[in-house]
Amino acid sequence: MKLYDLLTVGQSKHWAHWLWRVPLLLFIALCVWLLIFRWLPVPTSAFMLRQDVVAIFSAETPFVRHDWVSLEEIPRHMQLAVIASEDQRFAEHWGIDVAATEAAIRAEMRGRGKGGGSTITQQLVKNLFLWEGRSYVRKGLEWGIAGVMEIFWSKERILEVYLNTAQFSKADYGVGAASQYLLKKPVGKLAAADAALLAAVLPAPRKYSVVKPSAYVRARQNRILRQMRSLGGAAYLQRLD
Repeated sequence: MKLYDLLTVGQSKHWAHWLWRVPLLLFIALCVWLLIFRWLPVPTSAFMLRQDVVAIFSAETPFVRHDWVSLEEIPRHMQLAVIASEDQRFAEHWGIDVAATEAAIRAEMRGRGKGGGSTITQQLVKNLFLWEGRSYVRKGLEWGIAGVMEIFWSKERILEVYLNTAQFSKADYGVGAASQYLLKKPVGKLAAADAALLAAVLPAPRKYSVVKPSAYVRARQNRILRQMRSLGGAAYLQRLD
């Protein structure tokens, strides 16, 4: 065998030796990260970091406004509002709502797909680690990481981090910043109607406005208030324990 062939075979074995280790190392890094931030405030997310980088070079993109608040500081009706809006089976699933996912897939196959089916856990995974847009690769990663997150974090912790990293406007991430800058009140003073209004813009916070809500946003706000009552009010949150 020629020297070139020997080198080629050696390089192939070298890459094969490391190729299987990369996913393992990434998985270990994810587990370590989830363990560390099981208790510590999460300072930022992939979406926030990307926006701040873009804002450096674009005057049209605002820098992120973000203030961490603990779950104990967030009114229970604010916690319930995002569940009523985004994931009414949050207390029941393990990161993936199979029924909602199947419905979204069927709608997609009929050409009427508009996304949807993503649980609060999946949305949090996307916000923290992934990127915008729709692809099978991103969705696969989202499902896998969501399952791991549900193992390491309690439902209360997932909800707490979600409420602190969800985007509510072009600049405001988390209910702390959203209540302060959009509604001009501390998060502890949010009424149920305020909570439903904030939750109403979550599907498209760059399109819909909390400050100047459209008729569509107002209709969503009222629907969320009804859904909050149908879930049993704040008593629903006891199911997260």
